Amino acid sequence: MSGRIRIVVADDHTMVRAGLIGILSTQDDLEVVGEATNGHEAVEQIRALAPDVALMDVRMPELDGIEATRQLADVGCRILVLTTFDLDKYVYDAMTAGAAGFLLKDTEPEILVGAIRAAARGDALLAPQITRRLIEQFVSRPEPGRDHSAVLEPLTPREREVLTEIGRGRSNSEIAGCLFLSEATVKTHLARLMTKLQLRDRSQAVVIAYESGLVQPGQH
Repeated sequence: MSGRIRIVVADDHTMVRAGLIGILSTQDDLEVVGEATNGHEAVEQIRALAPDVALMDVRMPELDGIEATRQLADVGCRILVLTTFDLDKYVYDAMTAGAAGFLLKDTEPEILVGAIRAAARGDALLAPQITRRLIEQFVSRPEPGRDHSAVLEPLTPREREVLTEIGRGRSNSEIAGCLFLSEATVKTHLARLMTKLQLRDRSQAVVIAYESGLVQPGQH
């Protein structure tokens, strides 16, 4: 990707939107190209403007941020969901809907900016203090009668190892160190396992790692 990172901000609170836009406007490589006050507007704006990244609030009128994210699964925009700890129950749904990551609404400006840049690069924002606890909480209660482990059958043993480390929140460089591989080899395994499992991004790989039992709640 070259040039400025184009962003849509979706939040039904005018002050929140203004604050986010104010922060982003101080960065030469970031450009806010649109804003939305509800989920329907967010879907329309993102489809019309084709931004690189969207900041998506969860609780919005008419259409919430989770359903808006789900409706945008076929577009290239990377969606960062804005959440608070009292909205924990939404985060697992957001990951399965295709969100690239999560930010707390009181996130420091430099973390917000870094997260947007990471998302634009194709990385998932899986900050342990936000995501790991939430995923453990909800994925530890699988649907009755559903065998999640069967989805792993196409994977090689090494691909399963890589998926396990992804579920533990490790970066490619950390996985390379753990498994005594080059970072390029880790990227190759990651690309293959995501193709085999038909995963959109790293966030969904984390979900699969927990659902299949590769990573157990409470493991580090």
